[in-house]
Amino acid sequence: MAPHKIGLALGGGAARGWSHIGVIEALLEAGIEPMAIAGTSMGALVGGAFAAGRFDVLRRWAEAVDRRTIMSLLDISLKRGGLIEGQRVQNLLEELGIDQPIESFSVAFVAIATDLADGREIWLEKGSVAGAIRASISMPGILSPVLFDDRWLVDGGLVNQVPVSACRALGADFIIAVSVSEGLLGRRREKLRAGLGIDGEAVRAARVAQLLGQIPAAMRNPAERILPYLVKGDPQSPGYFDVLVNALNIMQERITRSRLAGEPPHVLIAPAVTSINLMDFDRAKEAIDAGRAAAEKLIDTIRDKLSR
Repeated sequence: MAPHKIGLALGGGAARGWSHIGVIEALLEAGIEPMAIAGTSMGALVGGAFAAGRFDVLRRWAEAVDRRTIMSLLDISLKRGGLIEGQRVQNLLEELGIDQPIESFSVAFVAIATDLADGREIWLEKGSVAGAIRASISMPGILSPVLFDDRWLVDGGLVNQVPVSACRALGADFIIAVSVSEGLLGRRREKLRAGLGIDGEAVRAARVAQLLGQIPAAMRNPAERILPYLVKGDPQSPGYFDVLVNALNIMQERITRSRLAGEPPHVLIAPAVTSINLMDFDRAKEAIDAGRAAAEKLIDTIRDKLSR
């Protein structure tokens, strides 16, 4: 029997997507190496770094990230359809060496994005991997869209959160999918309800104070006027980010369930990362550990299926 061509379908989920690093590490240590990777949003970032040979570089950077690092990447602007311009993110990818032509990779790779005009699923398989990743992570309302071949592209999670179909199209005949959105809605419902109470208001006030303390002095005055409303809104209603984040969570979980039902992988790995918020990029170590733990539990299952 010919050996299987193993593919990884890495799903989106912002900061929860750091768990893909732990999954990949556990698979590699078990001798399970992918020949193809399809990634959506953070899955595109981690998968692209692996395909580009910069996996260890990204891991070290991720574990060193703190709130100050995150704030330094926020080039805030409302000129291009997002709160964040995104050029600093693009620059970071290039600084980390994640900028080679996708065609040069020994591991087949595709990043998933969405055409903002017609909702088509766009597979980015050529050109700079940094550009492909930047398009795939363009979360609507947060990170500005990217112009690519006369198309405005946004986050691929709008159409294909865990891209099993794209992975299969790359030639993989055994697909391991990683979803970081499993069980998300119940957890978020509890947190949202808690956030509307008195204790939640105290937490939100502390969050605003923390963010303001990390913003450069020159930007602090306008930030003081805007941030409280973005974070907490009305005393009895969710704030801007509450609405945006929970809407994205609903979308991600529904799309994931629908697509995986029609395009099931051979193995689905679902790290326990529901406690990590979308923007908690400074919790990489926790997410990586969760990814590793989830993958290690399924190593024997994967080996058994590969042997058939």
